[in-house]
Order: sequence, then C-alpha cells, then structure tokens
Amino acid sequence: MPSEKILEQKKQIVAELTESLNAACAGVVVEYKGINVEDDTKLRKELREAGVKYSVVKNTLLRRAADEANLSELKDVLVGSTAIATCENDHVAAARILCKYADKSKSFEVKSGFLDGKVIGVDMISSLAKLPSRDVLLATVCNAFNAPITSFARAVQAIVDKNGEGAEAPAEA
Repeated sequence: MPSEKILEQKKQIVAELTESLNAACAGVVVEYKGINVEDDTKLRKELREAGVKYSVVKNTLLRRAADEANLSELKDVLVGSTAIATCENDHVAAARILCKYADKSKSFEVKSGFLDGKVIGVDMISSLAKLPSRDVLLATVCNAFNAPITSFARAVQAIVDKNGEGAEAPAEA
C-alpha cells in the first residue's frame, strides 16, 4: 500500500490533470512509444511554441482525471504508453502537430481526444489537423469581407476613368 506522502502526490497530479482538462478547449491523447529523445525534444518544442501543454501521464491517473472532468469515454484508450496534449485557446494546434508527427512515425499513434468537453475519435482529430491555423482562417474571412469593398472601388474608378479624370460629374436636375 502506498505511503500517505505518495498518495497525496498522486492526488495533486490528478487535480492538476483535471484542471488542465477542464481549462482546455481541445486535447489529444497519443501513444508515444518508439520516439527517440531528439524527435521528442523537437516535438515538445513545436508544441510549446504553439501554446500546447504536452505531458506523459500514467494511465490510472489520467483515468481518474478524465472521470472528474466528465470525459470518461477517454478511459477506453488509456492503455500502453500515454501522453496528452491540451490547449486552452487553439482548437486545432495539438491535433495538427501530433497528426503530422504520427504520419511520419510508424509507432507514434493518435488514440483519441476531446473538443469543447466532448470526446472525439481519431477521424475527427484528423479532420481538425487538416484545418488551417487560426491566423489563416482570420485572413480568409477578412479577404471575404474586403472583396465587395474592393469591387465597389474598382467600379467607381472605372466610372471616373470613363468620364475623364478632370471632368466634373454632371449636375443633377
């Protein structure tokens, strides 16, 4: 039976994991076996730069935290060597980075995840990974709003060019 000190440490870890799961808008659970130190360092750096928290966790502790965070459907995939990546403000960053790495690796595998408090499967994570970044999406929306204004400005310029640059517009009757 574990000592009281170890039990308290485990309770603290579960509480931190639960808080992280509750605060995150999205998360991805992976099996990280077969990754070497150099690749792991690069992966962690890329995740950190994107604002994603990545940690290796014991399945029993993550299972308890998932129960407390109302994500109990995650328990089915908590076997083997497990790591979890969570992000508080970007829904696709963790999925994009981890799926890209999983595609290159034979043994690194995406197992499951969650999005806005609901557990999602690997297919949904793969779909999320294919979405462009938030900045690209915002730029696309801005261009969509800008297109009608640009068309109007071109039409006005065409009218001005047709009437002559220095000519005054005819007076209204």
